[in-house]
Amino acid sequence: MHVLWEKLADDAISGHEIERDEARAVLEAPDTEVPSIVAAAYRVRRHFFANKVKLNMIVNAKSGLCPEDCGYCSQSSVSEAPIDKYSLLSKDTLIAGAKKAKEMNVGTYCIVASGRGPSEKELQEVIEAVRTIKQETDLKVCTCLGILTDEQARALKEAGVDRYNHNLNTSAAHYANITSTHTYEDRVETVKKVQQSGITSCSGVIIGMGESVDDVLDMAYEANRLQIRSIPINFLNPIPGTPLQDHRYLTPLTCLKHLALFRFINPDRELRAAGGREMNLRSLQPMALYIVNSIFLGDYLTTDGQQAEADYRMIEDLGFEIEENHMERMGSV
Repeated sequence: MHVLWEKLADDAISGHEIERDEARAVLEAPDTEVPSIVAAAYRVRRHFFANKVKLNMIVNAKSGLCPEDCGYCSQSSVSEAPIDKYSLLSKDTLIAGAKKAKEMNVGTYCIVASGRGPSEKELQEVIEAVRTIKQETDLKVCTCLGILTDEQARALKEAGVDRYNHNLNTSAAHYANITSTHTYEDRVETVKKVQQSGITSCSGVIIGMGESVDDVLDMAYEANRLQIRSIPINFLNPIPGTPLQDHRYLTPLTCLKHLALFRFINPDRELRAAGGREMNLRSLQPMALYIVNSIFLGDYLTTDGQQAEADYRMIEDLGFEIEENHMERMGSV
């Protein structure tokens, strides 16, 4: 099998799309093959991104109060998880969070608000905060506000938003098993509107929600087809009080296979080990950085992340470097 993994790396580096049966082999490989798979994926990662690591930080700008019924989410209308619930944070609070992110060597500051989509008032408040952040820092700013109209996407672009996150989450075939209050097509349409506005698209997935191997393959190829430049790969954190609370954590080796699959299919894209990496990858978190080139620093929306000091140490121990130049390769990522 070692020859196949090296072939996948060669194909990814040379720009040849890997065949679906070859991609399937990555996910179905025995665990004993994981070191070889990671080594091949690292060749691709090193070719496009050297040993640089991009740091992103999330601010949970609006928590809970969401009418959607996404089964994985502690903020959804069907969640009974005991979380903080509050309306949009003030402009000053968002700006202060950005300055803290800058002090922590973060390159991208992500303003995330729960809900189906922003109200006009919320949109304008975010826009005002973004304008100030762009004036006072050199941070890249990402917003995640839900489903957008064309006009809202253009307004965010004019305000200086660099990136917009709207995760596909799972495959088209599996989507109705996870969410019923909007469709997979709704998600794809927002990604396209963002791209048409000139904002870089960020759209990722959640692994571990009962999807099949074919669902995962569909996700990875769809991210490539949609030309998504930044792909956060989340691993389900089954939060008590959510419909998916009884799902189990994945094994670390399973997680590494999934990360490698996305690297082979999306070789020059920013891949981020995102939510759930701490409890799913566990002691193998450092190995993930041989595949991905980006992580979130600090906490997530309603769950805790690893201490920033531990992430800094992990990066240093690997001989990697934090990427301080926020200008992206391969076009805007």
